[in-house]
Amino acid sequence: MLILIGTIYFFYIVMELCISVLEIGFVSRAKNLPAVILSDENYKKAAEYAIVREKFDIAGNLYGYAIFLIWILFGLNALEALCIKEGGVIESVIFVIAFAAINGILTLPFDIYSTFVIDKKFGFSTIDVKTYLLDNAKSIALSLVLGSLIAALVSWIILSFPLWWLWSFIAVFVVILFINMFYPTLIAPLFNKFTPLEDNALKSSIEALMQKAGLKSSGIFTMDASKRDNRLNAYFGGLGKSKRVVLFDTLIKKLNKNELLAVLGHELGHFKHKDILKNIALVAAEMFILFALFGNLPQSVYEAFGLNNGAYSAIVIFLILSSAISFFLMPIFGYLSRRNEYKADEYGSECESKEALASALVKLADENKSFPRSHFLYIFFYHTHPPLIERLKALGMDIK
Repeated sequence: MLILIGTIYFFYIVMELCISVLEIGFVSRAKNLPAVILSDENYKKAAEYAIVREKFDIAGNLYGYAIFLIWILFGLNALEALCIKEGGVIESVIFVIAFAAINGILTLPFDIYSTFVIDKKFGFSTIDVKTYLLDNAKSIALSLVLGSLIAALVSWIILSFPLWWLWSFIAVFVVILFINMFYPTLIAPLFNKFTPLEDNALKSSIEALMQKAGLKSSGIFTMDASKRDNRLNAYFGGLGKSKRVVLFDTLIKKLNKNELLAVLGHELGHFKHKDILKNIALVAAEMFILFALFGNLPQSVYEAFGLNNGAYSAIVIFLILSSAISFFLMPIFGYLSRRNEYKADEYGSECESKEALASALVKLADENKSFPRSHFLYIFFYHTHPPLIERLKALGMDIK
């Protein structure tokens, strides 16, 4: 069983590595073609960034596989001996938090290198050491609180109910919904400053768009994204009465009013077409599959990991193997997401114009140095948005 699990996980890692290698080769060839969408300079930079990121991901995946082997060969067994005496709820929480903390420490160097070396080199990251340390301290505190509560809840359910996987799925899904509901008003402000939009003309235009789409929000805000990153973005966050419109300050600086309205129109298209509810349903479906799968594992799986069949064992095995299972579900969710993006583009162009939305998408790609070409397998597995070339063609741009 241990060999079988290791082989399946190895196949997942090999798949990721092969796709990355194919993408590197594709982009390396494509960067020598005439530039499309981006300026000549940014086309080259975007290609270089894509290649560097893929090479970095290859190193990260290999490192992650090494950590996986350490855990299943002796790490979990050693941690169990250290943390578990009777296997109750408190001990299960300690085990899960210790496992997550060790993983966090082991992967921290990769995050530091990505933020302070790669993203600094390509002009994205603007974060300083103090802000980075504060962000991590806040993230650790939140993860400790929320992670402990979720681990305690799931552990109690596992120890209390025979059909524990179903009740755990329901409980965790409800918790995720509540976290998303309160994220814009309670969690996000811990990391960024949100200021009500001061441009009254733009605010009135955005409110008119929202009224047309039937969206009621708790306000329109700008976020000080530039103190961490130069990339452009905007989003509608929250559920229920906590919904709010958030514009990155970097976006406001780079796009004109018509382009901003077209981008927000695109986001409103997702609301109008109930894509948010569809995404929630997809997340629920994926979670249900994962909980059903891990809730019915044979005893031999626990023995293969060197663990007793306790609440903490089920949670940690779920955390270790869920990424591999999710990888093979990604093409389904990616396909549905890409289809929704075309419909949202159509709505955004109706809110303003095809020209305004196309111009905004070009600026976003140019500023964010998003390389416009990708290998078809990379798109199939990873892209939640259609290739920019195809989106612009759908908006009527003539791109060769």
